[in-house]
Amino acid sequence: MIPEHLIEQIAQANDIVDVISSYFPLKRAGSAYKARCPFHQEKTASFNVNPARQIFKCFGCGAGGGVFKFVELYENVNFPEAVKRLAAKAGIRVEEEPLTAEEDAKQKMRRRLLALHAAAAEWFHTNLLRTKAAQHARDYLKSRGLTGEVAKSWKLGYAPESWDALTNWARSEGYRDDELIASGLVTVKEDEEGENHYTHSSPHFYDRFRDRLMFPICNDIGEVIAFSGRVLSKEAFGGKYVNSPETPLFVKGNVLFGIHKTKRALIDKKAAIVCEGQIDLITAFEAGVQNVTAPQGTAFTPQQARILKRFADEVILCFDSDAAGLKAAERSLPALLEANLAVRVAEMPAGHDPDSLIRSEGAEAFIQQIAQARDFFDFQIARAVATPEFATPKGKAAFARKMAESVALVADPVLREAIIRNITAQLEITSTQFVALINEALPRQNRLKTARQTEDHIEAAPRLAVMTNTTRGLCRLALVNSQARDWLSSRPWENLFSSLPDGDLLLTIMRGKFDPSNPASVGAFIATCNNSEQSALAEIVADQIVQDRATDKDYLSEHARIKIKGDPLRWLLDCWRDMERRQLELKRDAINARIRTGNPTPSEEVELYRQSWEIQQQINAMRA
Repeated sequence: MIPEHLIEQIAQANDIVDVISSYFPLKRAGSAYKARCPFHQEKTASFNVNPARQIFKCFGCGAGGGVFKFVELYENVNFPEAVKRLAAKAGIRVEEEPLTAEEDAKQKMRRRLLALHAAAAEWFHTNLLRTKAAQHARDYLKSRGLTGEVAKSWKLGYAPESWDALTNWARSEGYRDDELIASGLVTVKEDEEGENHYTHSSPHFYDRFRDRLMFPICNDIGEVIAFSGRVLSKEAFGGKYVNSPETPLFVKGNVLFGIHKTKRALIDKKAAIVCEGQIDLITAFEAGVQNVTAPQGTAFTPQQARILKRFADEVILCFDSDAAGLKAAERSLPALLEANLAVRVAEMPAGHDPDSLIRSEGAEAFIQQIAQARDFFDFQIARAVATPEFATPKGKAAFARKMAESVALVADPVLREAIIRNITAQLEITSTQFVALINEALPRQNRLKTARQTEDHIEAAPRLAVMTNTTRGLCRLALVNSQARDWLSSRPWENLFSSLPDGDLLLTIMRGKFDPSNPASVGAFIATCNNSEQSALAEIVADQIVQDRATDKDYLSEHARIKIKGDPLRWLLDCWRDMERRQLELKRDAINARIRTGNPTPSEEVELYRQSWEIQQQINAMRA
């Protein structure tokens, strides 16, 4: 665990405007900065950055927090990793607090696995460049136009045709058998009944990769976390490509090949060209088309689509033009549309993939195919029109239903409306008919979407939606005003706030340890809260808290009075009295409910009426 004082020091050293500006440009708007939100698709800028309070907030999707939360969301990493990245940026050494025995064991294993993968990548690479046995691998690379410099840049390697070459090397380097198994670089041999033979005293396993061209798979900061091995012999057993299994380092559906090298180009172009294989990607990248990526498989997962959305607004699918490639493109569509990515399809000339097209006709030919890529729905319609089935009413209706299923995935209402107009014009059906088909498809797609979803980094902030204006303002004062916080601390705040239905966030703030006068301290505190709390706190702290909330007139006037009076402590006392009044009202209402539904005895009913009357008198006195 990272000590709290160190988190605050790192926050102090990383100005949020500087950090966010290193990812995309911000435009000054008065004392704040604005931009189009990188976490959802929008046409107008609703992403706000408050330099005074070191907070960002998007009033469109609800994302918000401090500098740590931004890096978490944008880089798709967890909180400790975000802290480490910002610490490295500021040149601060992170020394973590002692972990539990289980946490310590996991961290040690992760470090060992990262070291093993880095060393294995070097070993495979040396084999490729220097061993006689790898000559056919070098010849293969030469036939694909990949030079030695390219092989060095991408750390390509060769796995020898041996059952235990890597195993023996790794053992000689001091790696244990349990580490080899956890890495996925070796496979435990199973008997005929499917039981594995591995024991610590007598390990019985073999190298997973044998006589294959090796492609290191890296995470987005360039650490090797897995491998993909391409077959070199036509007589070899197994698939054309063999990938590492899922390990503590590698989850196939969470990784995009090449992203550590290509993410800057993805951001600059705001578009991602998706290739099917590693060689396609490498050839395109080395030819100057660098906004490329590839899924670890033939179709995108929701997590991969969300990662891509961090860097791009549009995806151009470049799968092979055969039936398998087209099917892969269709399977990728749901995840990409749900991530609010525009999708186009680039058709390669017959017999070509990106690699062969670039090698035979040059990068310009490939760039031209990308420029001519059609919207996915236009592409599907053009394919359907060319089939005999489309000429029949039944075939046309079936295709319209298929299109409606896809359109139902589009969350952005503006984008969906544009797609509907386009499709209905080409299919020559009314928008009313097509919308009816979409409405039929929605329940099913919603069920599928729920089943596909994994934990999102961006959560809504439901607490803020039900919070009274008084509570919102009190939260703000408790966060940013030291005198207000000291005053509240001297009062019985825990009893009062815990009695109110919207007091949870206030309790979180008051239980936190931070200095309201220090934005870095506030930011460090917010970073320790859960996602919904961070989003709500970011909105509360932001000076633009009432932006685009024209219906919230009462709070707007209260907020304005605080600024005009310049006496927040006077208003704080009003807030406290208002909350005490609300506490009394809740007690009164509970008593009245018992009178109505609790079937009290006559004497109990008299006592309850007395209590209710006394509380009402207190409420009246507070209002006077």
